[in-house]
Amino acid sequence: MASEFVVSREQPIAAPTGAGAARAAVRLLFVDNIRIFLTVLVILHHLVVIYTGSGGWIYHEGREDEISNILGTWFCAVNQSYFMGLFLLISAYFVPGSYDRKGPVRFLVDRLVRLGIPLAVYSWVLRPLWIYFVLNWREGMPFGSWYSQYYFGAYDFLGGGPLWFIETLLIFSLVYVLVRVLTASRPPRPVPGARFPSSGWLVLFAVLLGVVSFLVRLAYPIDTRFEPLNLQFPFFAQYIALFVAGLVAYRRNWLLSLPDKQGRRWLWIGVALILLFVPLGLLMAETVDYLKGGWHWQAMVYAQWEAFVCISMCTGLIYLFRRRWDRQGALAGELSRAAYGAYLIHEPVITTLVVLTAGVMLYLLLKLAVAALILVPLCFGLAAGMRRIPYFDRVL
Repeated sequence: MASEFVVSREQPIAAPTGAGAARAAVRLLFVDNIRIFLTVLVILHHLVVIYTGSGGWIYHEGREDEISNILGTWFCAVNQSYFMGLFLLISAYFVPGSYDRKGPVRFLVDRLVRLGIPLAVYSWVLRPLWIYFVLNWREGMPFGSWYSQYYFGAYDFLGGGPLWFIETLLIFSLVYVLVRVLTASRPPRPVPGARFPSSGWLVLFAVLLGVVSFLVRLAYPIDTRFEPLNLQFPFFAQYIALFVAGLVAYRRNWLLSLPDKQGRRWLWIGVALILLFVPLGLLMAETVDYLKGGWHWQAMVYAQWEAFVCISMCTGLIYLFRRRWDRQGALAGELSRAAYGAYLIHEPVITTLVVLTAGVMLYLLLKLAVAALILVPLCFGLAAGMRRIPYFDRVL
């Protein structure tokens, strides 16, 4: 896996001390470890959705109870509030340096290889084969007829399942190339000595993000998406904002300049906000549909909660991993290299095993725990094995 989630293999350290100084490049191990954590969280998130019915997925176990549904909703709501935004932030952080080194043509080719090839192959070959032979084979329609007459009408044309993220990252990267080409006469420069934004600026950013999310959801409530490309517009205010923040963070070296005291404070704010979800959920239990969007105070409160969780957890986790887990042994290094592949293949891997074990009648949360202990290592192990196939490491 590319060191910054398929953006480049080099990672910058401190900003140059002079305008013409070359930026040094080493691996930011705490960023690699954040990526491992987020990939594991994505797999767990989708397992929880499958077993507790707390979100959209191609298959559900279908026997959730009230307790599992409540816990699953809490877990998934917290994840959704920040984890893909943080993924986009740390991916964007390395885009400018990669572009600076490679130039527009080589950078674009690299993006098409590392993002476009997996996206196309998975969307148009692997996913339809898997859906037909694992989920739909009982329907009796020959694969060719099913593929040509049914698949693209019932499923997404591109970016199906979790591959929407790869698709989104590719789109954002293409837009970045276009902007850089159009502004080539004014190349961006590092900002030596730039400080991490103060907590006041972070609060303002969160408030504005919540307001924009609320406004977007007037037209695109939560649970709606642009189906041909599987784009979840209700969350795109966050995704765009965090991607842009990652681009700015690179020039200003924010990942390394975040003060420990500020990072620790925002981590605790994030924990408090996660716990606050419980009383908010009880308060709004009778009007839960209003949270999804529309001119409802509940929709604004939820959008602000989500925005503040996003900013606090992104800031807090960057501090925590930089402070505690800025190192890797052999296992962590292997997990880091396999994380992109694990993300790419986890939909068919986890769903197939869940389908095959549907008849096992364990208590639901116990079954979820057992499945997680098996499937998380399995996804990473399969991805690590795939990287050893000739030429696969160029993509994975």
